[in-house]
Amino acid sequence: MLQNPYISVIINAIIAILFIIVSSLALASLARLIAKLFKATRIQQENTFAGYLFASPWIVGFLIFVVVPLGFSLYWSFTDFRIASKEPINWIGFDNYIRLLTADSSFRASIINTLYLTFLGLPLEMAVALFLAVMLNQKMKGERIFRMAFYLPVILGFNTAVLLCWRLMLNGGTGIINQLIRAMVKAVPPIGWVQRVLIYVQELISAFFLGISNQSFTLFNRVLEAGLPAANRVPLWVESPLWSKMSVVLLIIWGCGTMMLIFLAGLNNIPKDYHEAAQVDGAGAWRRFWKISFPLLSPYIFYNLIVGMIAMLQIFEPIFVLYRDNQPLLSSAISMVYYLWNSTFRQFEIGYGSAISWLILIIILVVTLIQFWMQKRWVNYDLY
Repeated sequence: MLQNPYISVIINAIIAILFIIVSSLALASLARLIAKLFKATRIQQENTFAGYLFASPWIVGFLIFVVVPLGFSLYWSFTDFRIASKEPINWIGFDNYIRLLTADSSFRASIINTLYLTFLGLPLEMAVALFLAVMLNQKMKGERIFRMAFYLPVILGFNTAVLLCWRLMLNGGTGIINQLIRAMVKAVPPIGWVQRVLIYVQELISAFFLGISNQSFTLFNRVLEAGLPAANRVPLWVESPLWSKMSVVLLIIWGCGTMMLIFLAGLNNIPKDYHEAAQVDGAGAWRRFWKISFPLLSPYIFYNLIVGMIAMLQIFEPIFVLYRDNQPLLSSAISMVYYLWNSTFRQFEIGYGSAISWLILIIILVVTLIQFWMQKRWVNYDLY
C-alpha cells in the first residue's frame, strides 16, 4: 500500500481518466456497430461514433452514479439490509413498505409535518415572490439593487453557516427578529393586537397538526382554551413545538428569489398594449393586475408550483441545522427526507431507508401527475 497520499490521489486520477477514455471508446464503438447492423452508411456510422464518443462520459457517469444506485436501492428496499448487522441480507418482500404505512408513527408524523410545510409554506412563498416581482416591475429607481438584494438568499442558499445565523436570529429572547417585533409593537401599539391574533391562529394550526401526528388533541384544546396570548408575547421560533415548523416556513419565504425572477420574466412578457387598453377603459391598477396579469401568469405560476412542491416534499437542510441537536423539538419539525436520512445514516437501516426513498418518489410522482392533470382547468397558454 502506498504511504504517500499525493501519489495515491494521482494514481486514482489516472485510473479514472483511463476508465473514462476506455468506456467512451467502448460505448461509441458499440453504437457504431449497432448503426452498421441497421445498414447505415459509412458517414452515418462515423457520425454515430463521434456523437456517442463525446456523449459517453455523461452517459457512463449517469449509468454508474444514477441507474446502478437506483437499482441497488430498489432491491434493498425489499430486504432487511443493515450495515451494523453481521447477519446475511434477507429478502422480506413488502414488509418495509407495510411497516412504513401501517406501523411507523414517526414516518406518519414526518408526512404530516411535510404537508404542513407544503400547504402553508409554498403558497406564502409564491405570494411573496409574486408581490416582489410586481413591485420590481414598476421600473423604480435602484431596481437592480433591489433585484440583487432579493435574489441574494438564493445565492447564499441553505448552507450551514447561513442557517446557523438564522438560528441565532430566531432566538426567542435575544434574536433580532423578536427584537424588531417588540420595537414595532412599542412604536405602533395597534400592531400588538394583530400580532396576538396571528400568534393565536398560528399556534392553533400547529397544535392541530401536532394533534394529528400524536393522535392526541390535548395541546390543541389547551391553546384553544387559553385564548389570545399576553400582550408581551413574541413568537417562540426555536423554543416551542408550536413554532418549529413556522420557523422553517420563514426560511422558505426568505429564499423566494428564484420564483420572484420567474414571475418577473412573466410580467415582462405580457404585452403592454393590454394594460394600456384597460387603462383607457378606466380599469384601476388592481383590476388590471387581477384581470390581465394574473391570468397570463398562470404558466409561470404552474411552473413555480411544480418545482416548489417537489422542493417542499424534499426539504431537509433547514430542519437538519435548526433542530438536529434539539431532540424535544425535532419530532414536531421532522420531514420525510430528514426521517429518511435518520433511518439510513443514523440507524443504518439501509433496506428500510431505501423503502422510504422509493415511497417519497412515489408521493412526488403522484402529486406531480395530479398537478399536470389539473393544469388544463386553470393554466392559460393562449398568449404563448
